[in-house]
Amino acid sequence: MVRTSVIVKLVELVQKNGYVGEIEEVDDHHGGKLVIQLNGRLNKTGVISPRFNIKMTEMEKWIVKLLPARQFGHVVLTTSAGILTHDEARRKHVSGKIIGFFY
Repeated sequence: MVRTSVIVKLVELVQKNGYVGEIEEVDDHHGGKLVIQLNGRLNKTGVISPRFNIKMTEMEKWIVKLLPARQFGHVVLTTSAGILTHDEARRKHVSGKIIGFFY
């Protein structure tokens, strides 16, 4: 996987939630690459393009639309507080642009 700062933050978020194992950065003298240890928990990932602005009041609508069940998976947002899952964004009371999901 080609390495960019958004991808690195997204993969670290997926790792923090226990969906992947170890992440290794490999320097290939171009852009760098990530080697990700899969552990079998990750079923599906997706990117939302274009990045829609969502408000706190609209978040539940997107969660229902993208995730298979209420307590299963995460919607990822880019906010003023950084790249967060929908749960973290709710706790911090921030909204932003939706960039993807994983479960």
